[in-house]
Amino acid sequence: MQGTIVQVSISRGGVPKLPVAQAAISPFGLDGDSHARPQIHGGPRQAVLIVTLEGINELVERGYPLFPGALGENLTTRGLDRREIRAGHQIRAGSAMLEITKPRGPCATLDVYGAELKHEIRTKDPTSPVWGLGGFYARVLSPGIVRPEDIIEVVAVLA
Repeated sequence: MQGTIVQVSISRGGVPKLPVAQAAISPFGLDGDSHARPQIHGGPRQAVLIVTLEGINELVERGYPLFPGALGENLTTRGLDRREIRAGHQIRAGSAMLEITKPRGPCATLDVYGAELKHEIRTKDPTSPVWGLGGFYARVLSPGIVRPEDIIEVVAVLA
């Protein structure tokens, strides 16, 4: 499975995250990126948040005022099938290597886009039609640089 990075985003904490031309990814995430609640977000197992543009567009069609970076993601992608992504998948993003650790369980921070949004996208069932709408956290296997238009692809499937 292969796609493209549409946007690379960071913030000083909270949402939305804003686009940057490129970012270095280290074991604790993208350089220059911070979290409003570091006791909950971030850390080595949640270093990078990936959300598909297709998923954002599905939520926009449901009436949510979203855009790339609005869900707090670091990498917005096009072409990856969110319904097929699982923990253990190893993903090359630009020159970095990542491993999916878990689906993102959305929190109250997203209430700014509609209080019901987090309930719409929360699921632990990979057969659910909303699987992956909230994105996926990844840990960093090897640091690298990411830019918009870089390839993002699943290179290994580990369970």
